[in-house]
Amino acid sequence: MNVLLIGGCSSLTNNLIVKLNKEGHRVYLLTGSRDTKQPYQKAFEKYHFPYNANCLNEIFESISPDVTIFMGAYDTNFNWKEESDAVKFSAGMMNIMMGYLMSNSGKFILLSSEQVYEDSYDEDITEEVIPKPRGLKSIVLTQAEEMCENHRKNLGRDIVVLRLDQVYGIPDSMADVTDYCTRMCLEALDKNIITIRENHTFSMLYAADAIEYIYRVVAAHGSKYGLYHVSAQTPVTERELAEQIRKNTWFNIEIVSVGTNAKRNILSAKRFQEEFGTTFLCDRDNIVKRIADHMKKYKRSFLYGEKKKKSLRDMLMENMDEFLRNVFPFIENFVLFIVFFMLNNRAVGSTYFSNLDFYLLYVLLFAIVYGQQQSIISAALATAGYCFRQMYDRTGFELMLDSGTYIWIAQLFILGLTVGYMRDTITKLRSEQITEREFLTTQLSDIKDINDSNVRVKDALETQLVNQSDSVGKIYKITSRLEHYSQEEVLFYAGETIGELMKSEDVAIYTVHGAGASYARLFSATSPKARSLGNSIRYAELGEVYEAICDRKVFINRKLDDNYPLMANGVYDDDGNLQIIVMIWGLPWESMTLGQANQLVVVSALIGNAMVRANKYLALLEQERYIEGSKLMEADAFTALVDAYMKAEKKGYTSCTVLRILETEGMDYKKVGDQISTKLRNHDYVGRVKNGNVCVLLSNTNHEEALPVVRRLAEIGYDSVILGEINQ
Repeated sequence: MNVLLIGGCSSLTNNLIVKLNKEGHRVYLLTGSRDTKQPYQKAFEKYHFPYNANCLNEIFESISPDVTIFMGAYDTNFNWKEESDAVKFSAGMMNIMMGYLMSNSGKFILLSSEQVYEDSYDEDITEEVIPKPRGLKSIVLTQAEEMCENHRKNLGRDIVVLRLDQVYGIPDSMADVTDYCTRMCLEALDKNIITIRENHTFSMLYAADAIEYIYRVVAAHGSKYGLYHVSAQTPVTERELAEQIRKNTWFNIEIVSVGTNAKRNILSAKRFQEEFGTTFLCDRDNIVKRIADHMKKYKRSFLYGEKKKKSLRDMLMENMDEFLRNVFPFIENFVLFIVFFMLNNRAVGSTYFSNLDFYLLYVLLFAIVYGQQQSIISAALATAGYCFRQMYDRTGFELMLDSGTYIWIAQLFILGLTVGYMRDTITKLRSEQITEREFLTTQLSDIKDINDSNVRVKDALETQLVNQSDSVGKIYKITSRLEHYSQEEVLFYAGETIGELMKSEDVAIYTVHGAGASYARLFSATSPKARSLGNSIRYAELGEVYEAICDRKVFINRKLDDNYPLMANGVYDDDGNLQIIVMIWGLPWESMTLGQANQLVVVSALIGNAMVRANKYLALLEQERYIEGSKLMEADAFTALVDAYMKAEKKGYTSCTVLRILETEGMDYKKVGDQISTKLRNHDYVGRVKNGNVCVLLSNTNHEEALPVVRRLAEIGYDSVILGEINQ
């Protein structure tokens, strides 16, 4: 199935990609960043777009994912050191959720963490306990969980929140140093000390275990709840963890207590275990040793891989350009004012320049170049320069009484403000046009990237459809061959067809007769190994096989138990009654994936459809096949049935025995058929042949196993002999 994984690059994300690829799923990756150089594991397709991109809806529609996983609390695109990260996360979460809801596709999984609980709890924390967040990250995660729950309840969507309890693992880079264990190891490498808080108790979940449990939710067909806690539930204190780290280092480390934090914070995984089961794969002591060894080995990478903090001088140098860019217009204004002041003084009394107003040109120049702000400053400076020059010949009082002064000042400001406003308006429009052009260019680039991705996906799917041995076209081509067989032969060759499609030589098909029947009878098998359960089984006693079939799921024998087939699937009729059980005994380990299980479902459904058609056809011909009012088959129908069994027996798909009833001439055939049928099984048949004799067909029975039937028939007065052929 298609899985859309959303999150920044980290060891947890990469290991989850590896797990999904191994299980045969097609993984699409939305990185949340335009950085294409991040070292992600191989995915079917990668989309390097931020979460606020407008093309998220197109991405969801293009992929149509069966499962969407958002890394959430473990997304390395957010470092949670600034408030802006909270805003970006909330906006990104909303955009992702809208894309998922609009596409109306599959399941949505959000990964949260135990950080939503910041109080101390004496007992393990269950899902019913209401979170009490205080920090920035915990508040935002709680809001994201509430959003998921609201959409699940109100819209009925399959949305699941997984709270993971203190995930830790072997770090690939500084971005992965986020848990208690890796931070303590880094502190030990850097300062030869480990600072701890006394009495702080928590639980740690190894990344490999977390991925296994996430995948169980991915593979499940549904979930009872919208929230699950995933935890190892193994208490450990900071001092105990620090002692483990000190034990696994080659240099002396001092453990320093910096206070007491009597806090216990452990999630309860009871709900998850009841529904999905739990098996912890990793031992904490061993993993802590591996983490310490790994970080010692790559000590320089972890200690010096971070960017150095910038000094005050560096910060000033970086901001110098912006500072000069903002200050330069003011400096330029004052400098040019001096120049125009001198020009204006020289123009006074000049024959050619006396009527030229240099101050007006000065204000007009700055209004055109810089806009209203600088035009006001230049007009104010020009007014000061004009008044200063006029006071050479007049007093200040005379200047104030002169109306021409005010008219000149008014026209100076009006011209400057008007031209400055026009300049600012034109600049704003031009900036908006540039911004819109950049936005549309980005949109066009995104559309081109999505289109290129869709073309690659389409080409890959076309290649798969044409070339792969398990393509839909080839599955249909092979299963459609069943239509060429007679109605009596369909089920015999269904095992051969399933074996060809599933690449197995050991396939068995059991039939269940009647609603509520507890026994299944072997109808055909392609090898002795496929017959290992026997000719008749009480399928309700098959444990995990029975549970999976009742839940209409494919059973996969991951424990490789020799008593069970490697895969099994049930086929039901339109009324919900179990009709067929398909068992596959021989499969390579790498083929026991969810993809192969889904293929078995498709193949079983196609085989089941062929069977249903055959059974309906035979049911319509019931009166023509049997002598009216009896259980004795007519000669043509019985002969065709025996021929089908004989052909299947020659190919090794089944075994059968034909008995001929002696001295039946003159007998009442209806009475003979009814009496003999009482001593036969549901899947045995009695009928006439063309020479007038009455014969019995014992399915899945060899000659030795037929002897008890011969004796039972003799007890009711019918002697019989075993035939090699029906015409004997």
